[in-house]
Amino acid sequence: MKPSKEIINGFIIFIAISIYFLLMETLNLAHLFYLRFLNVLFVFYGVNRTIQMNLKENQKKFVSNAVSAMLTSIIGVVLSIIGLVIYSYLQGGDAFVASLSETFLFGGNPTIDAYSLSLLFEGIASSVIVTLLLMLYWNNQFSSD
Repeated sequence: MKPSKEIINGFIIFIAISIYFLLMETLNLAHLFYLRFLNVLFVFYGVNRTIQMNLKENQKKFVSNAVSAMLTSIIGVVLSIIGLVIYSYLQGGDAFVASLSETFLFGGNPTIDAYSLSLLFEGIASSVIVTLLLMLYWNNQFSSD
């Protein structure tokens, strides 16, 4: 059984984000918070790839493409957060998350759970924004109902 394009492209988003953050960690650039925002480019790539695959398969309904695009980005976000949780525990747990939060938007000493939950909400919000932007970009390719 072949996995769906949403799962494949969500996994591509996860792999790209994972490699990017591991590379930032290796190059000692993880403290530069503005570099963390570039991960949205990988989400754009995966979601755009899903929409293009749908259009190539002659799936031109706006709503089904929007659901497919949203599902792709949420799969990528959830897999990335699961990866972050595992990596955080391997790097020292809450102490590692505290070092991440020093240069990010958190105050105090968040736990892995609090940090992951807030990133989940941020990821879902960015998924909605990316999906809407790409649906507007490809709007002339969709059939009207």
